[in-house]
Amino acid sequence: MNYRILGKTGFKVSEISLGTWQVGGRWGDPFNESNAESILNAAMDAGINFIDTADVYGNGLSEKTVGRVVRQRSERIYVATKCGRRLSPHNNQVYTVEALRKFVEDSLINSGLDTLDLIQLHCPPPEVYGRPEIFGLFDRLKEEGKILHMGVSVEKVEEALQAIKFDNVTTVQIIFNMFRHKPASEFFPEAGKKDVGIIVRVPLASGLLTGLYSKETRFGRADHRYFNRNGAMFDKGETFSGVDYTTGLEAVEEIRKLFPGRENLAPIALKWVLMFGEVGCVIPGASSEKQLVSNLKAVDEMALTPEQMEGVARIYETRIRDLVHHLW
Repeated sequence: MNYRILGKTGFKVSEISLGTWQVGGRWGDPFNESNAESILNAAMDAGINFIDTADVYGNGLSEKTVGRVVRQRSERIYVATKCGRRLSPHNNQVYTVEALRKFVEDSLINSGLDTLDLIQLHCPPPEVYGRPEIFGLFDRLKEEGKILHMGVSVEKVEEALQAIKFDNVTTVQIIFNMFRHKPASEFFPEAGKKDVGIIVRVPLASGLLTGLYSKETRFGRADHRYFNRNGAMFDKGETFSGVDYTTGLEAVEEIRKLFPGRENLAPIALKWVLMFGEVGCVIPGASSEKQLVSNLKAVDEMALTPEQMEGVARIYETRIRDLVHHLW
């Protein structure tokens, strides 16, 4: 495993880390604690030392399982969780200091940890970035020993830029992949100036960039890839990175030509993300140990050549940019 410093947190984290939105089961399936524990232990055995979860994943079960496994390990494992999405309706009016404090305290109880290494606002409404009292809360929580650092998970580059105006924002979690290039040009340089750690999520565009899907692939009705393609439940940029499924399949076939003989493109797509030195870590999910092993292959993947990087950029410019660049 290779490790990188996650900005001003000072955490030395595995460049391939683990997101737990669907850990332990396919999207939409009931949370399977036994399967999740197996995946988490296999990840840590492989050198992964940064786990990202959220209080809404499995309605708290993900935090409980992550915390239980981490407490059983001897290694230093960094736990990042998120808060805010339990608010309903999810709007600026219901974001209060009192509500967020309660969420942090609930996450401590769920995880069984004395301190949360990183707590992140979970894609808050845009208006929240103009409310210093919300961000100030996390300074007090740090003084109380309940958290070490705070960060923000965002939908848009513009939100990321707003977030890092607050000095106590140490990390930003953002969607960045072969279908989403805007962060590299418009956010990464600004994050670098403030030594903000960059956590990359949705690196495989909800699986599209694995190259293992086709027009015949079918998703379960409870899977967000089935019901959220147009943003019916949450930001559509979270599902296939906002790219139309058929267009995405066509673009993936063009990407495949840059890497002859490769059926599973997941390690390549993850390596593409890691070609950007500003990235602290990437957090692909895994619903099975097989998927985890596939993701870990990115560690030993050869660096992409300049020609391959240019090829991916060309495909983005001609196939994808007009669909997503102005939106996120």
